[in-house]
Amino acid sequence: MSIDPGSLDQLSTKELRQRAVALARHRWDVGFFWRLLRTLPAAEAAVGHLDHSDASVAQASGLFHEALAAENDPDVQVALRPIYIDYLVEHADEEPDPGS
Repeated sequence: MSIDPGSLDQLSTKELRQRAVALARHRWDVGFFWRLLRTLPAAEAAVGHLDHSDASVAQASGLFHEALAAENDPDVQVALRPIYIDYLVEHADEEPDPGS
């Protein structure tokens, strides 16, 4: 099964995030979560949170904390939409049933 990226773009950011995170959990895909963590500083900078965008590898625990806090920031989540769409398209055959 393939997914048209355009159809995913019609979904709300919240729905994209939920679907991508559910798929990554289903696949035990730590790489996806790591990609979010690596991208988070750029997403925060893109929405004007420059004071949060200076994270580095040495600040990994701080970055993880920031990632959890960013889940409540809709602007940061919108900046992460392309990652959710790419991930869902790449793993279209593996997406779990949203009702489960």
